[in-house]
Amino acid sequence: MNNALLIILISFWRALILLPRWLQLIFSSLIGLLFYLIPIKRNKYSKINIDLCFPSKTPEERNDIFKRNIISSGQVLFDTGIAWFWSDQRIKKNISYEINGLSSLLKHQASNKGILLFFKHSLHLELDSRILGMHAEIYGVEREHNSKYFQSIQKQGRLKSMLDVVDRKNTLRFIKWLKDGKTVLYAPDQDYGMKKSNEIKFFNLPAATISAPFKIIQKTNCKAYFLDSYFKKNKLFIDIEELTLNDEEELGFSKNLNSYIEEKIKLNPHEYLWQHRRFKSTLGKNKIYK
Repeated sequence: MNNALLIILISFWRALILLPRWLQLIFSSLIGLLFYLIPIKRNKYSKINIDLCFPSKTPEERNDIFKRNIISSGQVLFDTGIAWFWSDQRIKKNISYEINGLSSLLKHQASNKGILLFFKHSLHLELDSRILGMHAEIYGVEREHNSKYFQSIQKQGRLKSMLDVVDRKNTLRFIKWLKDGKTVLYAPDQDYGMKKSNEIKFFNLPAATISAPFKIIQKTNCKAYFLDSYFKKNKLFIDIEELTLNDEEELGFSKNLNSYIEEKIKLNPHEYLWQHRRFKSTLGKNKIYK
């Protein structure tokens, strides 16, 4: 996509974000319903992942999670726009939210010891981090966008909530942040290939699970926390808690972390970003995503 078209689309996006929140929610449902009705490749991935991860549920139950997931994805357009373009004052005035466990995080931050703040890929992760960043100093790890122009928009937007962001491949940078006592957001729940991963069960299925988190904690002696987020009656809840996982052995740590993330996903499965090919390096060998 060329820059001229991107500029037009982003300008239109910024205009949509000016709408009142109640009207955004109506439009997001309509957009989500449109996503559900048209054949989008990412929808297919979502359906496959949900069917794989919830074999004990009936086809009707799995389809309900899938439908709610795709319709909920219509809100991503607005939640991300709010996170990147709105002021703190406007967010506080228009977005109902509650952060649980913030005092524990702030108390630990005051000790100047690094915190690796894990989170799962929720549909509203950009809004989650923006709101947390309004109350605590955080840094972020990201995957840089292929478009340099969109990457500039993305980085500018994320710097509204975070003091700095770095590409996930630049491990030395965020390891230094942790050694310097910073808090770094980190999502370990995607398939980054087997080269730097171990095959660990995720929803009782073999999944490429990145080994870096354990090594980072061992190298920096940082604390591990987890951020969970979910909507309840249009109110966003952000729950933060310290993790007490087995940190003496790499595979055990990864197994426990995957299990922990699973349990959080199960609480609100339709809000998870199922559209990623989570099992592409393992089950994908059997062409499950074709």
